[in-house]
Amino acid sequence: MAVKLTRRAFAGGGAAVAANVGVLGLPAFAACAPEGPRLALRGVSLAGAEFGARMPGTHGKDYVYPGAADINAVARLGFNSVRLPFRWERLVPELSAAFNGNEWRRLAETINLAEGAGLRVVLDVHNYAGRKVAADGFSAEHKIGSRLVPAATFVDFWGVLAARCKAWPNLVLGLMNEPFGIEPEAWLSIANGAIARMRSTGSRHLVLVPGVAYTGAHSWHASGNTAMAGIRDPRDNFAIEVHQYLDADSSGTRADVVSATVGPERIAAFQDWARGRGLRAYLGEFGAGSDGLGRTAVINLVAELERNRDVWIGWAAWGAGPWWPRDYIFRIGGDGAPNLYTQTLSELARGTALCEAPHERGAKGN
Repeated sequence: MAVKLTRRAFAGGGAAVAANVGVLGLPAFAACAPEGPRLALRGVSLAGAEFGARMPGTHGKDYVYPGAADINAVARLGFNSVRLPFRWERLVPELSAAFNGNEWRRLAETINLAEGAGLRVVLDVHNYAGRKVAADGFSAEHKIGSRLVPAATFVDFWGVLAARCKAWPNLVLGLMNEPFGIEPEAWLSIANGAIARMRSTGSRHLVLVPGVAYTGAHSWHASGNTAMAGIRDPRDNFAIEVHQYLDADSSGTRADVVSATVGPERIAAFQDWARGRGLRAYLGEFGAGSDGLGRTAVINLVAELERNRDVWIGWAAWGAGPWWPRDYIFRIGGDGAPNLYTQTLSELARGTALCEAPHERGAKGN
């Protein structure tokens, strides 16, 4: 599944897929969420600060933080939250050293801009349970718990970051994006250590805890992620973060989706597991192509989350951001007329789309 990393790369846009579909004559929703309160977090990942293979890299050349225009565009689309990816190496180039002042200011300014636009921010340490280090010239990735990246460095990092984040009590803190190459039991111990350190600083933030193997909902049991039932939070304020793409291998490397109902089908076993243990969950990434089947599949997936609000607290679609090329397969927003994928997500965030009755679906081909 290493190809999954290319989904975040600037150059990994894939083939052009309906970049400018327009907004007229769209099909009605294929499924409806029940009436009543809606999920608390309905957002997008706002990419850019995690871009680039060079670490720490140069801001504006290798990576970029979203600006006011990018953030306001997300708010205008009706989303109420943003998941903000960034890299550990840039915030703390030297392990266990002080935060880089310039990078911290960039991150803090972005948080302030988003909150000023009425968006709740989900911080996302976008490192896949590893990082590059100065000791070897930032030449290779090293997993947390290895000789060059001891688990204690990750725990310490979160202690400092959580303490600084007390200035924004509404932040949501995502421990790590898509851990892989690490055993579930080892990751459980690391996550519990980080949460304990965060709480020792007085942090009351909601914490998002992923599993291993890219935290796929579809592979939750097969990957051994049932071990995450052992998460211990002194404040009991956490949710399990899973990701779920809708292409053939759930990798998020293709725009086409398997079927209109693939989303609910792939999250079903995880959803049952979380409910059975009284755990909350957050769908931190998903995506589909900008065509009719992709639209229906995304609607069915989000409607399933809404129908199961005893488990789910919200979702963030992949991916908005200023540096995506116009033909990126999961591009949300950007210049020009909105694509069908963007429009569908905007309607879901606002709750303004029409719904068709179940008996009409077959007749309409949705």
